[in-house]
Amino acid sequence: MLLNQPVVLENAHVRLEPLSRGHADDLAEARTGLEYAWYTSIPADVPIEIEHRLAQHAAGSMNPFAVLRDGRAVGMTTFCGIDQESPRVEIGYTWLSPGVQRTAVNTAAKLLLLAHAFEECGVIAVELRTHFHNLQSRAAIARLGARQDGILRNHRLGPDGSPRDTVVFSILPHEWPGVRRGLDERLTRG
Repeated sequence: MLLNQPVVLENAHVRLEPLSRGHADDLAEARTGLEYAWYTSIPADVPIEIEHRLAQHAAGSMNPFAVLRDGRAVGMTTFCGIDQESPRVEIGYTWLSPGVQRTAVNTAAKLLLLAHAFEECGVIAVELRTHFHNLQSRAAIARLGARQDGILRNHRLGPDGSPRDTVVFSILPHEWPGVRRGLDERLTRG
C-alpha cells in the first residue's frame, strides 16, 4: 500500500479520515482557544491550511488526515516527507483542539498511523520531528517509544523568521512491536 493513498483508520478512541474541505467548520471551531508558544505553529486560517495540505497530497509528498472524535474533527495530522521508494515517512504537522489534549486522542491517532505505516506500508522507518525548545512535544514523542536520532541545527526558519533547530526521532521496524505494546497499554489504562 502506498503511503500517500487515502485511507480511513479507526479504533475505539479516534477516527482518522482523509482531510477534506468538509472538515473546515469543525476544524475552525477546534482551533478556538489554541495557545501555542513561539516555537510552535498552528494554522492561522483553517481553509487555507486545508488547501495547502491537499495540494501537497496531490503532489505526493503528504497524506493529510482529519482527526475525529465522536464524529467531529478535533485536529489534523499527516504522513509527510513521504519517501515511497525507501519506504519511509514522517508523522507530523499535528495539532489538536484544547478539549482533547492530554486525552487518549493523540496516543490513539499515533497508534493508528504507526500501525498503518509499519504493518500495511512496510516502512523501514517512521520519523517524528519537533522544535528543539518544544520540551512538551519532545517528551510526548519519547513516551511513544521513539528514539532521538539527533538535532538538525538551523534546520529551517520558524514562523517569526528565526532559525529553528529540529530534534529528529524515529521508530524502526524491529522496535515497532515493543512500541505497539506500550501504546496499547497506555490506551487500556486510559
